[in-house]
Amino acid sequence: MTHDSVDDAHSRPAGTSDATVAALGKLSEALEVVEEARGFLYAFHRRCGTADLTLGEAVDQLRDAGHPELADRIETDLVGRNVLAGRWSFQVVEEYDDGYYAAFREHERTAREELMEGRRHVFEAEMKEDRRTHGRPGHAATPEDSSRG
Repeated sequence: MTHDSVDDAHSRPAGTSDATVAALGKLSEALEVVEEARGFLYAFHRRCGTADLTLGEAVDQLRDAGHPELADRIETDLVGRNVLAGRWSFQVVEEYDDGYYAAFREHERTAREELMEGRRHVFEAEMKEDRRTHGRPGHAATPEDSSRG
């Protein structure tokens, strides 16, 4: 007989209420949004760096094309300029990572440890269990169940 059910790492601990599972699922969902925002912030960081390097190339080309005064003005005012007061984009990323992001992750982890024995994605695992078609190819509960014939 095959196992074909949620693995222990994603099963709710005994006595855990539906309301607790739902609340921690919502907290996990919020963390996923924060993770996505962090990705956008890193993309912002990379785009700012690329823009500054490209701007430097444009300044060089303006100078080479015979427009040294314009090149000097742009270079002096924009090349290497802070994106926010006193900060390049890497400093924005670091402040976000060390502040809001770190605090958010810590609260989510602590809540899971206190209420779910540290287990992750229990809400999602139960949703998967409810929505999948048991015994159907492509609907296995775990990777191990997929390999059982």
